[in-house]
Amino acid sequence: MLLQFYFKNFKSFRDETILDMTSTKISEYEKHVTKFGGEQVLPIAAIFGANASGKSNVIDAFRYMSEYVYESLNYGGENSKKDKDRFERATPFLFDSNSKNEGSIFEIYFMDCKDLKERTYNYGFTIDLDGVAEEWLNYKSKSAKKYTRIFYRSDKELDLSGLPKKIQENLTIALERKTLLVSLGAKLKVDKLKFVRDWFYANEFTDFGEPFESVYLSRVTPTNFSVDEGVRRKVLKYLSSFDSSIVDFKIEEVKNESGEESLIIEAVHKMANGEGFATIPLQNESAGTLKMFSLYPWLENVLESGGILIVDELNAKLHPLLVRAFIQTFLNEELNPNHAQLIFTTHDSWQLNSNLLRRDEIWFTEKQSNGVSQLYSLVDFVDGDGSKIRKDENYEKNYLLGKYGAIPSLINIDVLEDK
Repeated sequence: MLLQFYFKNFKSFRDETILDMTSTKISEYEKHVTKFGGEQVLPIAAIFGANASGKSNVIDAFRYMSEYVYESLNYGGENSKKDKDRFERATPFLFDSNSKNEGSIFEIYFMDCKDLKERTYNYGFTIDLDGVAEEWLNYKSKSAKKYTRIFYRSDKELDLSGLPKKIQENLTIALERKTLLVSLGAKLKVDKLKFVRDWFYANEFTDFGEPFESVYLSRVTPTNFSVDEGVRRKVLKYLSSFDSSIVDFKIEEVKNESGEESLIIEAVHKMANGEGFATIPLQNESAGTLKMFSLYPWLENVLESGGILIVDELNAKLHPLLVRAFIQTFLNEELNPNHAQLIFTTHDSWQLNSNLLRRDEIWFTEKQSNGVSQLYSLVDFVDGDGSKIRKDENYEKNYLLGKYGAIPSLINIDVLEDK
């Protein structure tokens, strides 16, 4: 479970930015809160804001951190030049002379709900032009007040005192400037480091605002979908919650001229008169049905692993009630026994006023006149009178009126007007 994500100097976020998944002392929807390891954790973070305000950059920051954990072994000196060229420095804030030359910082606090000792971990790193400038890992037991260091590395210091002595020499010899110690240690099967790497692997990213990724997502099928009838029944049950007209799938495996296998999937529908069935290619279903189908594999993965599903533009092509139903999956203890979390961006303001989200689950991004984005929670927002937002306010109405900021500054679109 993610407790907190901190980042600094990434794209439009120049300053320290925190997405906090722990609950505040408010009274609404107390069943949303999971109590574990002395922490109270929320399942949802919904991020609202104007276009170009920085919503996707919050997702991109977490994606960058995750992908660096996955990929940093490819940046080591013994790999091919092609692999070394794959290193991409995190994009800093480019609009002031100091930030564009400084490193970007990424840090998380997290727990594993399957950990019987209920420990909290703190992991982070700084990336600059040359690679990893700093990296650290600490942990805290449930009853402890302070964190204990597992390792710390920088250009001037390498402290591996919290790791097994028999592996410390190997790590020291093999470590490269562009390689994360967590990635290297996981490769060498160091349990404490593999645990961190695997925590990132349990998370899933989907971006329906990116056309190429959206096409890719629409072609991914659930594991064993073509060969396991039980899997297909689960998918049908999921789809029937919003589209009961699909009663089965017809699947055919075909090979192209190169011998590569692919699936032809057709959706089976009941005939309108109730006599017999008709099939249509799955890709001819509605955009909403296709999106819900493409979300299923990622939803299934995180519900099983207890990971995080991170979705950019969850509302795209979906009716607000479908979005609501999807969110409720993460709020249902029976459907989500492993405490998976959902972080998503959206323009769907109806979700603000649907008696669904706590104030500390609602987040906004706003870009200032100097190009710097800010991320803030509704529960922390203070209005012009110095008052915090009450739980009985009409959040949607006040948001669209601009009370909370994070909306576009509109002018007439006069591009076709004669000059």
